[in-house]
Amino acid sequence: MTENTVPRRELWILGIKPGHGREELLASYLEAGGYVCRFEQYENIEAGRPLGIVLDVSPFSDDGWGVLVRIKSSPATRDIPVLPVFLSEKGKVGGVFPVAGFFTLPVDEQYLQNRLAVYGLTEEAETWDLQAMVVSRSGEEKLARAVEVLGFEVVKGYTGKEALALASIHPVYLVFCCQMLPDMSAFELQERLRLDPYSSNTPLFVLLKDAMKDGEKLAMSREIAHLVRKKHLSCDEFLGYLRRRD
Repeated sequence: MTENTVPRRELWILGIKPGHGREELLASYLEAGGYVCRFEQYENIEAGRPLGIVLDVSPFSDDGWGVLVRIKSSPATRDIPVLPVFLSEKGKVGGVFPVAGFFTLPVDEQYLQNRLAVYGLTEEAETWDLQAMVVSRSGEEKLARAVEVLGFEVVKGYTGKEALALASIHPVYLVFCCQMLPDMSAFELQERLRLDPYSSNTPLFVLLKDAMKDGEKLAMSREIAHLVRKKHLSCDEFLGYLRRRD
């Protein structure tokens, strides 16, 4: 096929109820950055295979957290990159959360190891003594064992504050964090880690429950609401997050 006939893979916008127009500003930002994008539904992902998904996880979303769990729980779709965003009731971009990736619990050990290899995060562990942090109130023993097999020393934090303290004492190579901790969300932990020069570029992977109750979804949306800007992000600011993910 010639360059002109090769179909361009699209970015899909999900988590927005049709007919409300909340996706229009976000779509205009993506198009200004040269991306081909369209509003879609979860049911079409497997057949459509988008380049990536921009997903609204605000309280105004159409079950954004449920969509995220469904994407990352299915072997057919879990490799598709997802960028969570917080859109206001009118569709303004209040926050962007570019975590390194998502894994569902209980963790699939072989899949986790394969994905970390694809990301290029396992090569250094064979040469250097590197630490990986697991942040969870339960310790996630199965995950910890899978990470140790790859050559990492596992350090555990049971709250966000403990994780921040540990990272300030000895920077870690990567972090796995449950989406909701006793004192903060994984997204807030990432934001605070980025304020420290020693951990600003540390990859953080969010661990998702395989099922979330409606109350948990609402609590998660409210938890990240205080991380968003009172003034919405400009087009250039938003596109800066996409560039950092490349």
